[in-house]
Amino acid sequence: MLSLKEIKEIISLVDESSLTEFKFKTEQGELSLKKEEQLVTAAPAAIVQAPQVQQTAPAVEAPAAPVATQPQETAGTAIKSPMVGTFYSASSPDVPDFVKVGDRVSKGQVVCIIEAMKLFNEIKSDVSGEVVEILAESGQLVEFDQPLFKIKED
Repeated sequence: MLSLKEIKEIISLVDESSLTEFKFKTEQGELSLKKEEQLVTAAPAAIVQAPQVQQTAPAVEAPAAPVATQPQETAGTAIKSPMVGTFYSASSPDVPDFVKVGDRVSKGQVVCIIEAMKLFNEIKSDVSGEVVEILAESGQLVEFDQPLFKIKED
C-alpha cells in the first residue's frame, strides 16, 4: 500500500490540478479523492439606477455567425492513462519513441511511460493494431482516464 508521504504527495498533486476526482486502485487497496466545489459569494453592492434611454432607431439584427465545422474524430480504440502523471513517449531523451503514428502494436506492447511520484510506469497497449493518433506530448501532465493513443484494431 502507499506510504503516508506518497498519499500526501498525491493529495498535493490533485489539489494543484484541475482534477475534481482521483481514484487509485491496487491489489492491496484503493485511494479515492474528491474535491468539493467552493461557492463564491459577493457582498451586496449598492444598487444604482441608470437613467433610461429611449431607443429611436429600429434594432438591427446581427448576421448569423458561420457555423464552424468540428474536426472529425479519428476512429479507433483509445489507450487511456491509468493514473495522473507525466507522459513520456520514450524511455530517455536520446532514444526513439516507443511508437509513432503508422506503427503496428501488439497487445501488451509498451507504448509510453507515465511518471507518477518518481516512479516510472510502463503503459501497455490493450489491443493489437495500427497507431493512428498520439494524443499527448512527451513531458505533458496527463490525467486519469485521459486518452493517450488511438489504435485502429486489426
